[in-house]
Amino acid sequence: MAPARPTRSRSGALCGHLLLALTILTFTCDACKKVVLQVPSQLDAEKFVGRVNLKECFQSANLIYSSDPDFQILEDGSLYTTNAILLSSEERSFTILLYNTENQEEKKLLVLLQHQTKKRHSKEKVLRRAKRRWAPIPCSMQENSLGPFPLFLQQIQSDTAQNYTIFYSIRGPGVDREPTNLFYVERDTGNLYCTRPVDREEYESFELIAFATTPDGYTPELPLPLVIRIEDENDNYPIFTETTYVFTVSENCRVGSTVGQVCATDKDEPDTMHTRLKYSIIEQLPAYPTLFSMHPATGVITTSSSQLDRELIDKYQLKIKVQDMDGQYFGLQTTSTCIINIGDVNDNLPTFTRTSYVTSVEENTVDVEILRVTVEDKDLMNTVNWRANYTILKGNENGNFKIVTDPKTNEGVLCVVKPLNYEERQQVNLQIGVVNEAPYSKEASSQSVMSTATVTVNVKNQDEGPECSPAVQTVQIKENVPVGTKSNGYKAYDPETRSSSGIRYKKLTDPKGWVTIDENEGSITIFRNLDREAESIRDGIYNITILASDKDGRTCTGTLGITLEDENDNGPVILKRTVVICKTVLSSADIVAVDPDGPTNGPPFDFSLESDPDSDLERKWRLVKINDTAARLFFQEDLPFGTYRVPVRITDRHGLSLITPLNVILCDCVTENDCALRTDARTGQGEVRLGKWAILAILLGIALLFCILFTLVCGGTGAAKQPKVFPDDLAQQNLIVSNTEAPGDDKICPTNGFTTHTVGSSAQGICGTLGSGVKNGGQETIEMAKSGHQTLEPCRGTGHHHTLDSCRGGPVEVDNCRYTYSEWHNLTQTHLGEESIRGHTLIKN
Repeated sequence: MAPARPTRSRSGALCGHLLLALTILTFTCDACKKVVLQVPSQLDAEKFVGRVNLKECFQSANLIYSSDPDFQILEDGSLYTTNAILLSSEERSFTILLYNTENQEEKKLLVLLQHQTKKRHSKEKVLRRAKRRWAPIPCSMQENSLGPFPLFLQQIQSDTAQNYTIFYSIRGPGVDREPTNLFYVERDTGNLYCTRPVDREEYESFELIAFATTPDGYTPELPLPLVIRIEDENDNYPIFTETTYVFTVSENCRVGSTVGQVCATDKDEPDTMHTRLKYSIIEQLPAYPTLFSMHPATGVITTSSSQLDRELIDKYQLKIKVQDMDGQYFGLQTTSTCIINIGDVNDNLPTFTRTSYVTSVEENTVDVEILRVTVEDKDLMNTVNWRANYTILKGNENGNFKIVTDPKTNEGVLCVVKPLNYEERQQVNLQIGVVNEAPYSKEASSQSVMSTATVTVNVKNQDEGPECSPAVQTVQIKENVPVGTKSNGYKAYDPETRSSSGIRYKKLTDPKGWVTIDENEGSITIFRNLDREAESIRDGIYNITILASDKDGRTCTGTLGITLEDENDNGPVILKRTVVICKTVLSSADIVAVDPDGPTNGPPFDFSLESDPDSDLERKWRLVKINDTAARLFFQEDLPFGTYRVPVRITDRHGLSLITPLNVILCDCVTENDCALRTDARTGQGEVRLGKWAILAILLGIALLFCILFTLVCGGTGAAKQPKVFPDDLAQQNLIVSNTEAPGDDKICPTNGFTTHTVGSSAQGICGTLGSGVKNGGQETIEMAKSGHQTLEPCRGTGHHHTLDSCRGGPVEVDNCRYTYSEWHNLTQTHLGEESIRGHTLIKN
């Protein structure tokens, strides 16, 4: 490895421009400084020439170049040769260009080389010494070396030692960094030593830096990288990654099936014989037969035989070895243990412990366990290869039995899920089979893959109660048969004797109470008229519930469905009795008839108008049949708007007819809804209905009226503070209001109040208002009397008699009246008339 030197790595174009600039500056600029260096006449390549203090000429230079390509200068001023040169004359000069790119300043420094004549050598000798000794040298030491220490490793030398006094030094890991003081170099000789053994697994190599300096501190040589490599020694045993390996392989697997892989590591140097490992099997337990093999390079364990049988041996143990040096006898080795478990497969069928079983059960019992069967299976317990699935192969066509597996014992449990009848079958023979939950792994051969057994079930007789079978029985009866008519009813029987004697019957439910039931025979008698068209009848069937019991009180329940045969006892009718014809857009309306009777007594219908001989009904109206159940009604004259009564006769297919009176409304409308909501004299009649806007207008008018009255009251109260005297013609008068009835009691009212008097219809006024009369029966009497100076105060009486009489007091003063009667009357009547007219207009709209 060569020491790092500044190189000429500039692009060709840039170098050309710079050399041109150097040439120009050399001849056009004056040097800021002149330096003279004494050198030999022969200089080797990359040789240190001397050091120049550049800061005396330029404090900060970005670019430093030499005008002579045989020399190069570093930033610290160190001058080196780039090629081996021979000074042909006693002196050689060149310039150093200093350039600052920030302020674009340029300066140059002149270098003059003078060779030392006393140390000149011939050209041949210079060529012989052209090979440098200050260069990277291969250096290594053995790991765990036994010494003696300090152990000599190598000598470093510099050619400049021929001309200068050179001191050698080193730095780096192992010297001044951890592990410190491991290496050192003699200052004068350059001999490199190691002070103690080194472990390669801890330090693979050391990268040191060697220095050659003169006593005055100059460095004639560049720092020299020095790598000391530690040679590996086979001092580490290979180690398995696990102390014990555990693998599982299925029984009966094929030869070459992978069992698992073991792995070992070695800390010695990779890719050497020290870390080339070889695996092998030392021992197998049980030893015979040999069933496994191991790949020597990868450590993969495979099967070498197909005779693995878990039912014979379920586990094998191997002792394995790993050895470095590719397994040579002198290599280091380590052993470990490998346990191989044999996995179970379903290679054994479950078999019944017995081929036949006998059991018994009482009839009419359900959800009871009657038998448990057991099986044997050599496969691993409590796995899908061992757990059994039982099934009933034959004899359970009626679904009376089921067999399930007990998860704890793996037994088959036979149960009755549907009651048996001794009178039907006294013995049932079943065939049951068993398989595993997992499918059988071996191919089916001559032997069956299912074990079977037979089960004989004896049914025991039981003293039973009556049996209602079938549970639903029916009987047909015509509707409208006479009350008291008898018919067959419900029959229950004794299952043992197949007889109905001794069984009593009772009616549990009869929604309409139409029938009674005979207690001994179960027959029914009509108690009320049967109506097929009744609301609760569905599809013409009337259901009642019957309870049958024997002498011991045992019972059963059944349903008797009475099928009502239809009679033509209902005529067809029109359900929609009111028909609207919008005369402006239509000339007819459709009418639809229905018949409550069944289809055999219903449509097709005939439609006709039912009119008197003297009636002109047929001249005004006409019926046209549309289909079997509908007709269209036309008006034939230009009839006025209104409501008409049109009787229509509808006849069914058997001639039974019924007259339906229709109310036909001829209306000036577009849709029927328009006519239904309208109040118009053209329809002949109608209801008065106010729309929401008319109601809102009325409410607003009433509110406005109250606002006006409230304003007047407030104004009258405010004017009380300014008294107003009556006119002269009234100052000496009293008003007496009376009628034919007896006078009422005189009462004095406050002079500043507002009083409303109501008699008969209504009368309103302001307290103190003159000329306000009381109406009664359309008559009003006002009398005026003159008197002296009197005080006029309002008085109010109760009942139908009001008297405004003179009151005793001083001068006449009116301080609570603002308007005269005429002014008040004119004002109120005007506003009331306007509101009445506005409200009437809104109602009409």
